[in-house]
Amino acid sequence: MIKAITFDLDGVYFINGKSNFISNLGKLGISENEAKRIFLQSDEMNKLYKEGKMSDDEFWNWAAKEWNLDKTPKELTDLLISGYEIDESVVEVVKKVGTNGYKTLICTNNFPARINGLQARFKFLDNFDAWALSYEVGAAKPSTKIFQELVNKSGVKPEEIVFADDNNDNLEGAKQVGIQAFFYEGFDKFLGKLRELGVEL
Repeated sequence: MIKAITFDLDGVYFINGKSNFISNLGKLGISENEAKRIFLQSDEMNKLYKEGKMSDDEFWNWAAKEWNLDKTPKELTDLLISGYEIDESVVEVVKKVGTNGYKTLICTNNFPARINGLQARFKFLDNFDAWALSYEVGAAKPSTKIFQELVNKSGVKPEEIVFADDNNDNLEGAKQVGIQAFFYEGFDKFLGKLRELGVEL
């Protein structure tokens, strides 16, 4: 029996954040490829940042130097946060399942400036019961460590948690700790799968 539902943040609860940030960097003279290289594809630096091994200031000072931008970490993170929007239909579902007695969870590879900035702007954490954040755990998906933290914080058994992701490696990490995990193919299909699992929507 499902007692807790994990919702994705970027691209599901929140939309257009990355694309708007890349677009706004373009207005500052940063090419799309350069923006993506630093913000999305710099695996080692992003990994350190999201695992809490680099501070906000360290990462964004490095990014500004790479982009040759005279911007402070706060100016860059403010620019990032300003581009985010929320998908109201997803927020409605999160609130509804919470009202129906299910715990609402977050398991995300993320960094403090984004979580804190989005919380300040949208108060989104108020709609969730528990969360496992990579930079707090010191490990990112697909590590079993972050999924075990999600289980611990949820207060329910692993098999009572549902988790979806469009990355098969992340699904394997969740399954290894006993979480019910399936491939994410869009929010409507996600809801359909929840119904199949007996979730009252």
